Amino acid sequence: MTTEQGLRAYIGSFTQAGGAGITTAALDPETGALTPLHTTAEVANPSFLAPGRDRRRLYAVSEIEHGAAAAFTLTPDGPELLAPPVPVGGASPTHLTLAAGHLVTANYTSGSVSALPIGPDGTLGGPAAVLAHHGSGPDPERQRTPHAHSVYAAPGGTRLLSADLGTDSVRSCSLDPVTGMTQIRDEVRLRPGSGPRHLAFHPGGGHVYVVNELAPALTRCRWDAEHGTLTPLGETPLFMDGDQPGDPGADPCHPSTAVVSPDGRFLWTAVRGRDRICVHALDASGAELAPVTSVPCGGSWPRDLAMHPTGRFLYAANERSGDITWFTVDHATGIPTRTGSMPAPAASCVVFA
Repeated sequence: MTTEQGLRAYIGSFTQAGGAGITTAALDPETGALTPLHTTAEVANPSFLAPGRDRRRLYAVSEIEHGAAAAFTLTPDGPELLAPPVPVGGASPTHLTLAAGHLVTANYTSGSVSALPIGPDGTLGGPAAVLAHHGSGPDPERQRTPHAHSVYAAPGGTRLLSADLGTDSVRSCSLDPVTGMTQIRDEVRLRPGSGPRHLAFHPGGGHVYVVNELAPALTRCRWDAEHGTLTPLGETPLFMDGDQPGDPGADPCHPSTAVVSPDGRFLWTAVRGRDRICVHALDASGAELAPVTSVPCGGSWPRDLAMHPTGRFLYAANERSGDITWFTVDHATGIPTRTGSMPAPAASCVVFA
């Protein structure tokens, strides 16, 4: 589906926690409302999804100990599995991206990045080319070993960026389109104990915002696509002074992910535990962030955020309350107002195709 009216939402979930696998939902282009249509439970724990380039395919990780990835074709009756899941050569893949004819996964438990070739028919080949991360961080419980949490294809080039929670670093890598071998070209160390988890690119392509899970803040970075280098510019707090609901000493505060508006004016970050969505305004260059406010996520433990392609609607996948909530975004202020929800047990991500 390529028109706005034909877009559907695809929701990943944790089947081991009661999730339905992949849920297909109709998307109302006028109101942003979701209506469930189908479920596909052929893959265990499809916790993160990525549409194919032509939006006729859908790819999923299988976040299990012996991690795997799977390819689906999108039909009017929902995703259909193209072939059995393919091992990624790593444990607990949590995120994936498409780059240079490959599907690339970030494998949290094993601390590695894997690349699987994508065939002309959309199926995944193997064996996976695996790049192991090395290092540790100061947190004895969360950072004893590497934990690759996300991987992104950088715009404007052939590089990958991988955020590693265990080593407090973001790695810039090149991917060989023939062999699938990934090579680290640059490793940027962030503040010790920050625990980088996910990234968001400014639509201009020149800046990246790193979501830190262990020391809740955003790290602003300059991205040089030509040379594949990432330069930290500083940290921005998630919450404004006086805008931190609950007792900071008692409530967990674990940011999960962030999205940027298509026009590059606003950034939203989901914070689990506090169950809030933080709003930041961006300057024209994307180099500076200013906290605006935070709003309730409409559920519990928002694991993912997704932005409607028009920028009018924002969606939160609330894992523990088991629902998807959607918000209408004020164009002038960037503040989202909750306008609806849909049940989705153990929801972990939302994508559109």
